[in-house]
Amino acid sequence: MSNTVQIISSDSHNMEPPHMWQKFLDKKFLDRAPRIVKDGKGGDAWEFQKGAPPMPIGLVTNQGEWGRRYEENDWEGSTYESIRQGAFDGKKRLEEQDIDGISAEVIFPSQRTMSVFMAQEDDNFHLAGIQAYNNWLYEEFTAPDRKRLIGLAQMPAVGAAQAVQALKEAKKGGFRGVIISGWPSGNDQIGPADDPFWKAAEEEDMPVHIHVGLSQAGRRKKGATAPGAMALGFDAGVNALVKMGGDVGSASAWISRMIYSEMFDRFPGLQLVAAETGAGFIPHMLEHMDDHWWRNRIWTKSALKMTPSEYWRRNWHVGFIREPFAVLNRHGIGLENLMWANDYPHHRHDWPYSRRVIEESFLNVPTVERTAMISGNAKKLYKLV
Repeated sequence: MSNTVQIISSDSHNMEPPHMWQKFLDKKFLDRAPRIVKDGKGGDAWEFQKGAPPMPIGLVTNQGEWGRRYEENDWEGSTYESIRQGAFDGKKRLEEQDIDGISAEVIFPSQRTMSVFMAQEDDNFHLAGIQAYNNWLYEEFTAPDRKRLIGLAQMPAVGAAQAVQALKEAKKGGFRGVIISGWPSGNDQIGPADDPFWKAAEEEDMPVHIHVGLSQAGRRKKGATAPGAMALGFDAGVNALVKMGGDVGSASAWISRMIYSEMFDRFPGLQLVAAETGAGFIPHMLEHMDDHWWRNRIWTKSALKMTPSEYWRRNWHVGFIREPFAVLNRHGIGLENLMWANDYPHHRHDWPYSRRVIEESFLNVPTVERTAMISGNAKKLYKLV
C-alpha cells in the first residue's frame, strides 16, 4: 500500500496527563480529583476516588520504540515516563501517527475515567469532570492539528437539557461529534425524555458515538458513585478475557432498542456510530430484526415506516479493528456503514504495522471499496477535506 493513501482510524484513544485535573477541574472539586498512585509492580495508576482500587495504565498505553509485543501486555508496571507520550501529548501523537502511516484519528476518551464522573450522584461534580476532560481535549490534546486529531466531546447524563447545552457548546467549539456513555436523560432506558438531545444532534449535524456500550445508563440513580475494578475493566484471567474479547455482539441489544423505539422516524437525519462493538455480527442481527419485526409488527403496534435494516443503512456507522470476517461480509453490513479503526494506543492496536494489517485484512477487496472503509466513509461523516 502506498504511503500516500489516506488512512483514518475511526476509533482511537487518549489518556489524561498527570497535570490535567489540577489544571482543568473546577477548583472547588480538587479535593475529590483523581490522583496518581503506584500499582503492584511500581507502575503508575489512577486512584479515581478515595478508597477505590487503583487503575493501572498499562493496557491503555503503548511502549517501546516499535511498540509492545502481545506477550508483553500487562496492566501493571508502566509509568508516564516509560510509555510513549502520544497517549496524552498531541504533538507526540502526530509523530506516532506518522510512524504508523495514519492520516488522522477520531479520539475517544478513557472510559475508565469518564465512568467515574458519569456515575456521580452529585450533578455538579458529574458536570465538572466531563467539562474538565472536554476542555483539556480541545485546548491541549487536539490543538496541534485538529484535522488529524478529531476530538469527540463527552456528553453528561444528568438530563436532556444539560446534554443539549453540552452538545451545542461542542459544536460551537469545533468538535466533530459527541460520545454518550449513558442515555442523555440519565434514565435506565431510552425514552421520550431523550428526544430533545436527539433533536439537537440532528439539527447541529453532530454524529453521536457509543463506545462498546452504555455502561453508565442509570448508574448514578443507583448510588454507584465509586465504580470498582470490575466496572472499569481491571479483572483477571477468565473474567478479563470475557470482558475484553468474549462479549461480541452485545451491542445488538441497544442498537435494536434504538431502532425499534421509532426515534429514527422522528429524527431521520440523526447519525449514530457504534465503536469497538465488533461488526461481523451485524448481518445476522439485521436479518433477525427484519424477520422478527415483520412477524410481530401488528400485535406490538410498531409504527416503523421502514424495515429495521433500512434504518441501519441510513442512520448507523460501525467501527471495526481487525476483522477479516467483517470485511468479507462488508456488503451484508453495509459498505458505506463501515469505518476501519486501530484502537491506538490501547492494547488491541497493531502500531506501527496498521498498513500491513489492512493489507492482510482487505485481501482482494477492490480499491474503491477499500478506500471507502479506511478513509472515505470517515471523511464524509466528519466532513474532512
